[in-house]
Amino acid sequence: MKRVALLGMPNTGKSTLFNRMTGGSARVGNWPGITVELLSGKILLGADMVEIIDLPGIYDLHGFSDDEQVVRHFLHDNVPNLALVILNATQIERQMSLLLQLKQLNINIVVLLNMSDEAKKYGISIDSKKMAELLSIPIYQISGKYGTGYHEALQAITKALRYPTPGMAEQVRSQLEQDEHIETEMARVLKHAVQIPARLPENLTEKLDSVMLHPWLGLPIFFGIMYLLFQGIFLLGQPLQVGVAELLSWFRETALVPALSNLPSMVQGLLLDGIYNGVATVAAFVPIIVLFFLLMAIVEDSGYLSRAAFLMDALMAKMGLDGRGFVMLLMGFGCNVPALMGTRVMRSRAMRLLTMLVIPFSLCSARLQVFVFITAALFTAQAAPLVLFSLYLLSFASAILTALLFKSQFKNSEPFVLELPPYRFPTARQMALRGWQEVTHFLRRASQFIIAGVVLVWLLTNLPASAAPASSETFAGIIGTWLHPLFAPIGINEQLTIALLFGFVAKEIVIGSLAVIYGLSGTALGGALAQQLDWVQAYSFMLFTLLYTPCLSAIATLKSESKNTGYTLFAIVWSLALAWLVSFVFYQGARALGY
Repeated sequence: MKRVALLGMPNTGKSTLFNRMTGGSARVGNWPGITVELLSGKILLGADMVEIIDLPGIYDLHGFSDDEQVVRHFLHDNVPNLALVILNATQIERQMSLLLQLKQLNINIVVLLNMSDEAKKYGISIDSKKMAELLSIPIYQISGKYGTGYHEALQAITKALRYPTPGMAEQVRSQLEQDEHIETEMARVLKHAVQIPARLPENLTEKLDSVMLHPWLGLPIFFGIMYLLFQGIFLLGQPLQVGVAELLSWFRETALVPALSNLPSMVQGLLLDGIYNGVATVAAFVPIIVLFFLLMAIVEDSGYLSRAAFLMDALMAKMGLDGRGFVMLLMGFGCNVPALMGTRVMRSRAMRLLTMLVIPFSLCSARLQVFVFITAALFTAQAAPLVLFSLYLLSFASAILTALLFKSQFKNSEPFVLELPPYRFPTARQMALRGWQEVTHFLRRASQFIIAGVVLVWLLTNLPASAAPASSETFAGIIGTWLHPLFAPIGINEQLTIALLFGFVAKEIVIGSLAVIYGLSGTALGGALAQQLDWVQAYSFMLFTLLYTPCLSAIATLKSESKNTGYTLFAIVWSLALAWLVSFVFYQGARALGY
């Protein structure tokens, strides 16, 4: 099978083009460092099945960051049949150097000048035919976002794959000679093929940045935008969640219960009260998760997250981090795992380790399910969005506290460099891909962790057979009673304790396990929790869920990225200790004040 490698600097639209080519679900974001894995997809080009590989974005082929080493090793060990080099046409004078470095490797190359539509708006004129003639490389102008020039580029790629791969050059000039050659070649090409205005015209990016990056107003505006985002998630998503929950409840009573009525009661209980109740309760949150990622896609792909990193850099520097660490925290809102992997863009190992230590405190979408359910059940419609927003603020506060406490153990001197891309609005196709990606991710997790988790919870709450279901005589009751002295000081009862134990595997299981423990789902489960818990207990439970050990996937990623078992154990113990301490201070303080 022939192999095509996508290469380019960060923020050139490689992942967008990868999605367009393969119909895959590579994560697309409008800020540097989003691609951190070797994503691949297969497409048919001509008569050949071709594997497309999306390599991490790099600035320099001779750099020392993890991503640059990944690309360098890949090109050395897996010489592709074709290198598809993506350049940002709006920054052509900066991006040519990487292309000329790759050209010296003596491999087949096709160049795509992406964002050509934006370049025209900025008054940048590129003669791609003249540039192709000067470099002896096929060059095409495209818009990966809108698809302009895409089919012509595919034809060029198909044609280029007919020729044999020359292979990596065995002998390369010294670095000094190479740099001098590249500078000379770049100046020649830019002089004859590119026209750039002396100053780019006044545009929307500059006007918006005068407000968004204001030294005093920038941060309040950012947190205001995030607050409105969470308000939208709750106000739009909560009715959808209730509607889906009611539909699933109706399906249970009208279809499943009659269909399973002839089965033994034990089997009925497992299928209805165990598997169906648990999975259905979690599945009801699919609309909220899709909505969350659609709104976050707008924020990410608009280019605003890079501005947030810039605004927060000064504060993050005092904690031993930088603006990229803040971006990774925001990325963790979706899922902690890709955020942890995203730290590969950092050259300093000390900064990587400190950043990975704080990322698990990000309120991920799995925790969001738990919090939306509980806030809707125990708080008013006016208070619920404020409660949700307070948890996001506390996730930031926990990350900041952790960084301040441990920055002396992870000292760093790496400078912070981050480009600010122009503002963009994602297309409907990009947003649809993001929503589909998250739904499929949820379904994969449902087929792995969630079903296994709720079945195990049902068995623990129904065995031994001589015990009454969900009573203190069951295995779950025995475990809850044994752990009660540890959790009683923070207001968490035996049932919630069992749910937290299964949350170690995946946070999505927490609500599913509560549905199994109480034998209820949807609004009925919410009503039962509201009768058993007051708001202080509920908020303490949410605090602990927010801060305690991340899911198994995140722990495995911590281990693989840090390559240090001791560090991974330390991260687990610290998150558990902080979760218990924060919940204890809140719960006991609230009770002392008479709540």
